[in-house]
Amino acid sequence: MNNRNQFLNPWVTCPKPNPDAQLRLFCFHHAGGGTLSFRNWADELFPAIEVYLIQLPGRERRLMESAFTRIEPLIQELKPAIIPYLKQPFAFLGYSMGSLIAFELARSLRRDRFAHPQRGYREISPNHLFVCARRAPQLPPTKKPIYELPESEFLQELRCLGGTPEEILANKELMALFIPTLRADFAVIETYNYYDEPPLNCPITAFAGSEDTEASREELAAWSSQTAADFNLHILPGDHFFLNSSRSRLLQIIDTVCHQINL
Repeated sequence: MNNRNQFLNPWVTCPKPNPDAQLRLFCFHHAGGGTLSFRNWADELFPAIEVYLIQLPGRERRLMESAFTRIEPLIQELKPAIIPYLKQPFAFLGYSMGSLIAFELARSLRRDRFAHPQRGYREISPNHLFVCARRAPQLPPTKKPIYELPESEFLQELRCLGGTPEEILANKELMALFIPTLRADFAVIETYNYYDEPPLNCPITAFAGSEDTEASREELAAWSSQTAADFNLHILPGDHFFLNSSRSRLLQIIDTVCHQINL
């Protein structure tokens, strides 16, 4: 798919197209986040990796669209938008909420068994799944939902979670724009119902923050039951947003794993 056509698809963007890439890496952002979470990754990763960013409604250039509040319709809309980009080896990387979306998208692709126009009828499956800062999907909730809390309590929960600068939380005009999307994203997470299916065939690499109170190393380790292939867990310094504090180490590991895929 050429660069011009990418701008006709609001779901998928490629900041640095690379026709010689051996692997496409699709990045799914955290709740309340956007494509800026992966800004400059295309410049910092192995040259053979072509980075694609998933843009959900309700933020950035899709700010005027309503955000999804449930994962099932989100996957139903996202899947046909991303399929045209899956004609060569690819990997999914999700951060927090994005891990859940990437996982369920991989399972949905497996269920549907789409036909590949060049290679005939086959299952479309990622070569690798990276999950970050998100407890394994089969684990039951341990915290009460926050997406329907009164605004003052909801903001306090956001402060405790971190990741949103205080100057933004204190700006009433900005928060009036962001709160509906934030509530919607948390609704996606907190209304999620896991259904048991066979493990994925692709390897899974999980990342946990050493100080993360939202997703512990044990809860990340539980992702091992979701793959019939290899599983690896990496503990990186930082809290729930080690995406920022341990960026270099995170990218280094992703680089190494993606390079091994292409050997």
